[in-house]
Amino acid sequence: MNRDFASIQALTGRHVMQTYSRLPLALVRGEGARVWDTEGRQYLDFVGGLAVNSLGHGHPAVTAAIREAADYVLHTSNLYYIGPQAELAARLAELSGLERAFFCNSGAEANEAAIKLARRFGRRAGGGRYKIICAANSFHGRTLGTLAATGQPKYRAGFEPLPEGFVHVPLNDLPALAAAIDSETVAVMLEPVQGEGGVHPCLPDYLKGVRELCDRHGLLLILDEVQTGLGRTGRLFAFEHYGVRPDILTLAKALAGGVPIGAMLAREEVAAAFEPGAHASTFGGNPFACRVALAVLDTIVGQDLPAKAKEAGDYLRRGLERLAARLDCVSEVRGMGLLVGLELAGVLAPRVQAEAQSRGLLVNAIGQSVLRLLPPLIVGRDELDEALEILEAALAAASN
Repeated sequence: MNRDFASIQALTGRHVMQTYSRLPLALVRGEGARVWDTEGRQYLDFVGGLAVNSLGHGHPAVTAAIREAADYVLHTSNLYYIGPQAELAARLAELSGLERAFFCNSGAEANEAAIKLARRFGRRAGGGRYKIICAANSFHGRTLGTLAATGQPKYRAGFEPLPEGFVHVPLNDLPALAAAIDSETVAVMLEPVQGEGGVHPCLPDYLKGVRELCDRHGLLLILDEVQTGLGRTGRLFAFEHYGVRPDILTLAKALAGGVPIGAMLAREEVAAAFEPGAHASTFGGNPFACRVALAVLDTIVGQDLPAKAKEAGDYLRRGLERLAARLDCVSEVRGMGLLVGLELAGVLAPRVQAEAQSRGLLVNAIGQSVLRLLPPLIVGRDELDEALEILEAALAAASN
């Protein structure tokens, strides 16, 4: 198992399906906000497994929960009652205000479940309504249903025909959304912040207006918080920033600190559209993942990490704005909490990503013009300062 990078790369090339454009790096160890590669080089990790490792690497609460959970039954299936699953559902209901939970294994599965629940609700309680309005530039997953909901044609290409019933409108354009509503519309599905789409937040008045439109027309509001949920934006749930509550909420990434799990939460009235046999997942809500998720959730809430993420995010953005004032290649800094995007001008994001990596900082290039930063919620100010210093050097080098 202790292979060097060249052998890992060669083995991957021979036997793993080529669905990823991988960076020339294999990470083997982590601690806090830092990781080490096969050659012993150290990096500040501001990618965090794409918002999964919110507690950083090797967090004692996560490792202890994994060890403890492994001493109990790992899997039983949902043929039987599962104690940790019931406890996790109750905890999420208490925190979100949505009474029911369905568990699965990923964000795409959580969003797929949300789409199925909305359609089921529309068939049973909404006169056969089934259409869902989504945002252009959104990303909801890679199943056929979530691809159809995703507002980026590049992800859908080659998989047509996709399921019908999805309409895409520009983000933050309330008149366009209102015009898209018809007698067959059952729901609106949005990310409070479009992560994969370039870190574009919903404007406060927009999301409030969407909630009002949904109430006026009897539509469900589905919020995809797979990336924004559980403290990332400076509140436990991003919807808290807007003073709205969704009818359906999806979570995944950070929920179990790296152990795969997804959750779809819904109001009681909406959840009633699912009855035994309507939807299922063999691994969903297994005892192992739920025990770890409970420990992660207790840590996030108990240590008030959303507030720490807001403070750290404000500090990081101030530093990035000072950097932008000195360098012409950064045209905008945007985001919420520790979900931060840099819009670049005259320099390619993948080039900056490579320059930062060579200097010991991992960041994420989205397309050609956006850098995304996703440090762990436990990141320290000294680590933020170090990242800012490296990023400025990387931007300067890429510009030259």
